[in-house]
Amino acid sequence: MGTVITVQGHFSAWYPAERATVRLAVGFDGPKREEVLASASAAVQTVTDSVKKLHDADAGPVTWWSSDRIRVWAQRPWNNEGKQLAPVHHAAIAISVKFKDFDALADWLAFIATVPGVQVNGIDWTLTEAKRTAVTSEVRSRAVRDAADKARVFAQAIGLGQVSATAIADPGMLGVQGGGENPAPSMMRAAAFAAPPSGGASFDFTPEDIEVSASVDARFEAS
Repeated sequence: MGTVITVQGHFSAWYPAERATVRLAVGFDGPKREEVLASASAAVQTVTDSVKKLHDADAGPVTWWSSDRIRVWAQRPWNNEGKQLAPVHHAAIAISVKFKDFDALADWLAFIATVPGVQVNGIDWTLTEAKRTAVTSEVRSRAVRDAADKARVFAQAIGLGQVSATAIADPGMLGVQGGGENPAPSMMRAAAFAAPPSGGASFDFTPEDIEVSASVDARFEAS
């Protein structure tokens, strides 16, 4: 019987982002419920109208968007003397918009910055599902090759020349405890962005590349 060699293979690759999902929050507060609701509704209408003009599921630049229903609630704050004050009414709604054209995204963000009550909470950068599926297969294949290369190096170090795989599995499934990452694509990465200076025409942001990584455990017999 040959010598058993158990290794973990790993591979990572970076790919340019293909989609950007903007997360917006629209919110107002004030002493009168009707005025707060009216302000929020007007802001939401402005945002959704701008999105609808750009929306085309196939051609873009907006391929998908969604919005919650407007939430309205009230609370009575306390002052520093312990006295409860008059109710303050709040209205808020969350909106998400996915872009495939990042130049159009920059122009839209510049417009959104001028709408009262709108706050950009962040941008999530991702690959398309088709691209992620394709690159994940390649990355997993490269992780297996990395494991095989390690096994050959170990075998040669002890004077053995031939290795053959007896088991390949996701990390931990061979009973080996290690710090390998999940073989699926990594989580979405968010890029930093900033509002334009006074009189500026667009936002300054840089899409981050997406890391796709995979790890495998493998067992070989060397002879």
